[in-house]
Amino acid sequence: MSQGYNKTAKTVHWISAIVVIGMFAVGLWMVDLTYYSEWYQIAPHWHKSIGILLALLTLFRLLWKAMTKSPTVEGSKFEKVAAKSAHHLMYFLLFVLFISGYLISTEDGRPISVFGWFDVPGLGKFFENQADLAGQVHYYVAFVLIGLASVHALAALKHHFIDKDNTLRKMTRGLK
Repeated sequence: MSQGYNKTAKTVHWISAIVVIGMFAVGLWMVDLTYYSEWYQIAPHWHKSIGILLALLTLFRLLWKAMTKSPTVEGSKFEKVAAKSAHHLMYFLLFVLFISGYLISTEDGRPISVFGWFDVPGLGKFFENQADLAGQVHYYVAFVLIGLASVHALAALKHHFIDKDNTLRKMTRGLK
């Protein structure tokens, strides 16, 4: 096992964290936009485009994680199980968000344009009220993910300031 995460893992982790927090904030702001807002068309386009790029980055992250060594998890047996479970749950929730976002955006069969660089094909409606049901899933799962990510961050801070171990340093500058 390695002592700390490599630069690629660290970079992808922090980009993902910033994007998830930003997407959550923008998503909350976006749902209150009116038709007459200049952001009414722009914000959803950016939200979808960044969401697709985050999905691709997350797939890369999982492949990278499978191909490289990760440091051991520190803490009690409970903390180790909780950490692994939380990580798996965060990945699961991300994919629920990606799929539900896709189902919202493509119910009418139109593709999702990612900043005009490429299109993700729209496969249309799979079930009645698809956009509404997927929208509810997307909304509530986003809150669960943000809550779990907050617990994840607090656990890292607990390890750093209370346990005084290397948990947080593995994902930041390095070990002491």
